[in-house]
Amino acid sequence: MALGKYDPEKIEKKWQQVWNESGCFEVEVDADKPKYYVLEMFPYPSGKIHMGHVRNYSIGDVVARFKSMQGFNVLHPMGWDAFGLPAENAAIKNETHPAEWTYQNISEMREQLQRLGYSYDWRREMATCRPEYYKWEQKFFLKFLEKGLAYRKDSPQNWCPTCNTVLANEQVEEGLCWRCDSEVEQKDMEQWFLRITDYADELLKDLESLEGGWPERVLTMQRNWIGKSYGAELTFQVKDMDKTIDVFTTRPDTLYGATFMSVAAEHPMVEELIADADNKEEIAAFVNNIKNMDRIKRGADDLEKEGIFTGKYCVNPVTGKDIPIFVANFVLMGYGTGAVMAVPAHDQRDFEFAKKYELPLQVVINPKELAEKGEVLKVEDMTEAYTDPGILVNSGEFDGTENEPAKKAIVEELDKSGRGKMAVNYRLRDWNVSRQRFWGAPIPVIYCDDCGAVPVPEDQLPVMLPENAQVRKDGKSPLPTMEEFVNCECPTCGKAARRETDTFDTFFESSWYFMRYCDPRNEAEPMSDEATSYWMNVDQYIGGIEHAILHLLYSRFFTKALRDCGFAKVDEPFANLLTQGMVLKDGGKMSKSKGNVVDPNAMINRYGADATRLFILFASPPVKELEWSDQGIEGAFRFLNRLWRLVEDQEGKLEPVLAGSFSDPQTEEAKQLRFKEHDTIRRATRDIENEFQFNTVIAAIMELVNEMYQLKDKLGDSDPKALSSAVATAITLLAPVAPHICEELWQVMGHTDGLTKQAWPSFDEKALVKDEVTMVVQVNGKVRGKFQAPNNAPKEDAEKMALGQENVTKFIEGKTVRKVIVIPNKLVNIVAN
Repeated sequence: MALGKYDPEKIEKKWQQVWNESGCFEVEVDADKPKYYVLEMFPYPSGKIHMGHVRNYSIGDVVARFKSMQGFNVLHPMGWDAFGLPAENAAIKNETHPAEWTYQNISEMREQLQRLGYSYDWRREMATCRPEYYKWEQKFFLKFLEKGLAYRKDSPQNWCPTCNTVLANEQVEEGLCWRCDSEVEQKDMEQWFLRITDYADELLKDLESLEGGWPERVLTMQRNWIGKSYGAELTFQVKDMDKTIDVFTTRPDTLYGATFMSVAAEHPMVEELIADADNKEEIAAFVNNIKNMDRIKRGADDLEKEGIFTGKYCVNPVTGKDIPIFVANFVLMGYGTGAVMAVPAHDQRDFEFAKKYELPLQVVINPKELAEKGEVLKVEDMTEAYTDPGILVNSGEFDGTENEPAKKAIVEELDKSGRGKMAVNYRLRDWNVSRQRFWGAPIPVIYCDDCGAVPVPEDQLPVMLPENAQVRKDGKSPLPTMEEFVNCECPTCGKAARRETDTFDTFFESSWYFMRYCDPRNEAEPMSDEATSYWMNVDQYIGGIEHAILHLLYSRFFTKALRDCGFAKVDEPFANLLTQGMVLKDGGKMSKSKGNVVDPNAMINRYGADATRLFILFASPPVKELEWSDQGIEGAFRFLNRLWRLVEDQEGKLEPVLAGSFSDPQTEEAKQLRFKEHDTIRRATRDIENEFQFNTVIAAIMELVNEMYQLKDKLGDSDPKALSSAVATAITLLAPVAPHICEELWQVMGHTDGLTKQAWPSFDEKALVKDEVTMVVQVNGKVRGKFQAPNNAPKEDAEKMALGQENVTKFIEGKTVRKVIVIPNKLVNIVAN
């Protein structure tokens, strides 16, 4: 009976049902098998998957199937990052509840992913918006409170007026909300924070353990965001006030050149400094204006420097001179202490500011080339700040000292009088986890007029998000107006109290989900020691570069905090990280606004899941951008048809042998095919293990299929298993990429066990040793011919064979052969004149 036409839809439904019914992707802890945990960053349930999803999950699926075939116990789960503003905004627009919108989208997206045949253990599926998930993070928060890792404070916050919620610093991009692109404002609010700064050193140091496993670009981004700086903390006395201002500086060697002080608009002393100023209202308006400026622009080098004198002075601790205190637009509260000692002669921003406001400059670092001439850099000759190394001048007892050793010496001297000390500073700031929107996990805290902020008792968890809440059209959370939610009893004194109405930042959910996957149905604890000790950490994590700071940093912090709170014994969540490139079309990122979106469903309906997967893995290496091509997916579909026809043509002749099993070729054609077969196994194995170069793996399989087409009619009856072995190899190697068609063809060959139970083939080194090799002949460096020579023929034999070639002799006839250079198995170069 003929195999018939290749019908992707029929075949794919068949094998997805087989996999589902057999539970072949379901795994449990098995101490007798090595584990491998592969995970793609879980999606937000927006309702439809896009080609970026398809690429991400196809990469992960090939890795999972490959590792399973190598004998690993592979954990490959899927779930949903289901809380967040998009669901709430969509619910407002469609006049529905966010839960209804979310669960409907989850159902649709699950069906789409299942159509692609991914090898997920669907028993472990979870959604972060379910109480059985978020009750554990509420428990984590209570533990963080107990250990002092969570706290509440009143401070200026990034406020998005469109989303009606605060944003962490990391969620503000060039002054705009990362979600809606609205301009972010500054607003004083009392918020909940996590002390991620307590882990700054460990987060920085442990990046070393990820070198080689994470892209260097991501490691650099993390290091820069943590931003560790070594320097000094110096104390300046405010004149006529019983107050001091502390500054952090990496340049204590320039302290003698500090001629004014700059403070951030948000500095807590600003109100006191301007209290007696004649132009207090003018200063206050200037301060308020700066507070509402874009923080990124405030830190930019090309920002026009502006400031206003507070009317107060402080005292330079080494010169004793009074220096004016300014509020300046380029000073940020997010770095150091929010106050900067200004040294305009040796800092470009201070230089520009001083020139604008006619403030004095004092040179204290002299270029070495001038010092050697006995000259000193003059202020009147400076067109920009001098920031290079040099020799101290105008620096009292430290004159003549090189500036680098002077840093420590000056601080040691100040330390004796309590005016300074060596210090370390970080760019990293504590994580604001409070959000003022509805669709999130409630923060488990109760406020009592007598007892203050009281943690919700653990036996009352989870604090449920009300299912009967009606989202508001203005985008504000309905929780503060819901008396049945807000009003409660104080767990400590029993008096009337109020629930916290803020919900957690959605990064809270995505910072530990990978651990819950290890033990998702555990009702007694978030995850057992047995499960996390076996499965964690994630061996291969896959996701976009856009998560290089926020998600990855928060996940690393959460892992360490949960370790210290006794929930797990893991230091780092992700051993290896792959950041896949974007999918482009017409040269730009796919987006609805550009009208260049390709619908995965349409591609699957037309070409099948296997062709869709094959193209998206073949078109580009995983880490590179991928340009979508309609011709490309058609080419992938044609190749699968070509493989199908090869098996169809040989139906009834193929034997159910395993990949690479043919070992005794009797003809030259069989030897040639066996060489190609084992070379393909070698290349495929190498390229998957070497940064997942699936495109070259597929190319090698295509070459093997081409070789079979060329040799199938030439193979004699003396080598009946040669073609069967090569077909089995092509199908086995292609199975992780295009699993449905490969399962079908495997069955057609007569196999009774599915490919999910097959081992990844190994190549035979002997099969890769040829009896003959092609050698190139050059005469005076130019190619003049080729010939077949025995493998590893002696140099003397190769030389004789080369000189005896008819197409070579005419180029040396009448000339004297001066030298013959032989590169074994490759080249013979004849030098003649």
